[in-house]
Amino acid sequence: MDTTFDDPGAIRRSMRAAQRRRTWRGLLLVGPLALFLLAIFVIPIASLLTRAVDNPEVIETLPRTLRVLSHWDGRATPPDAAFQALAEDLAHAKSTPAAGELARRLNYEISGYRSLIFKTLRHMPIEAADAADARAQLIGLDKRWDESAYWSVIADNNKSWTPYYLLASLDLKLDANGGITAVPPNTSAFQEIFSRTFVISLVVTLITLALGYPLAYWITSLPKRRANLVLICILIPFWTSVLVRIAAWVVLLQREGLINSALGNLGLISEPLPLLFNRLGVYIAMVHILLPFMVLPLYSVMRAVPPSYQRAAISLGSHPFAAFWRVYVPQTYPGIAAGSLLVFIIAIGYYITPALLGGAGDQMISYYVAYFTNQTINWGMASALGLILLAATLLLYALYRRISGKELALN
Repeated sequence: MDTTFDDPGAIRRSMRAAQRRRTWRGLLLVGPLALFLLAIFVIPIASLLTRAVDNPEVIETLPRTLRVLSHWDGRATPPDAAFQALAEDLAHAKSTPAAGELARRLNYEISGYRSLIFKTLRHMPIEAADAADARAQLIGLDKRWDESAYWSVIADNNKSWTPYYLLASLDLKLDANGGITAVPPNTSAFQEIFSRTFVISLVVTLITLALGYPLAYWITSLPKRRANLVLICILIPFWTSVLVRIAAWVVLLQREGLINSALGNLGLISEPLPLLFNRLGVYIAMVHILLPFMVLPLYSVMRAVPPSYQRAAISLGSHPFAAFWRVYVPQTYPGIAAGSLLVFIIAIGYYITPALLGGAGDQMISYYVAYFTNQTINWGMASALGLILLAATLLLYALYRRISGKELALN
């Protein structure tokens, strides 16, 4: 007689074994996709973001100089041994890629440091009888080697990581005492660029919400066949290249474009309106591109709202507008939150549209990420700006999850 089902312990072991088998089957199904995402998406992004704090140039190229400067108080010019160590380090770095990377890294902190390094490298190796002779030759070569500020930059980069890029991307810097201070007003720019990015994204989100909400509401009132036709029309931008859409907007918005020509022929304007290469053109194009991302979440939520609720409120004496505002709209809050979050997150990462349709004062933070990546080859600043943008996105997503979780708890 089988006594398995009479033994509670055996039943528990059998259930745990079955659960383990289901878990392993699930892992085998999900594992290849997880490994693919890890290798193609997670690891490259994590590797790129580490550039925001990576600081290998000085410690790898000037190790002898850093050892001498570790005992330097940072006030007067360093001792003679530091000059000799610097001459030896630069002599070893001459004609190697490390020399150019060192010059570029130091030039980020003091403008003109690049020319100083290359000027010194052209005279390497310096034949010095002793440390005092090396000091005299370096100062004779360029008076800047007699200024403590240039040595302080080397001494401050004695670690393999640095907060320099992250602070610079927020218009901050470390002072002589190690505290965080703001950079001079005439050199600060990134706080304004971040503010501009969030303002443009917020305005685009509000406009798409104002246009998308009544559109989604109207689609829910249509018969299924007509609603599907309207949704296909809304989804047409997804099937068109972004560059093609932007080129079309250039044709429409330019001074002699279709919009200005039509308004002029109707007698509504006496001269062409400035619709291109300004903030208005950026808003128009971004709203057109992002409107489907607002309509689809709203429509999916509105379809699930029973119309009988609103009719019941009206039958009980409520004004139609009050019934719509107090009964219908609160039930669409999840769609509003999802659509707004989706549009806002996509908008803050926009690059092509502001670059082609906006002016110099309309560029968003992604433009400067591309600028530091492709033109100045400053991977540290590009990674720092990208890291801050990613952190803002994750913060917004966490806020959305928190708000949506509270809404579900209240419901």
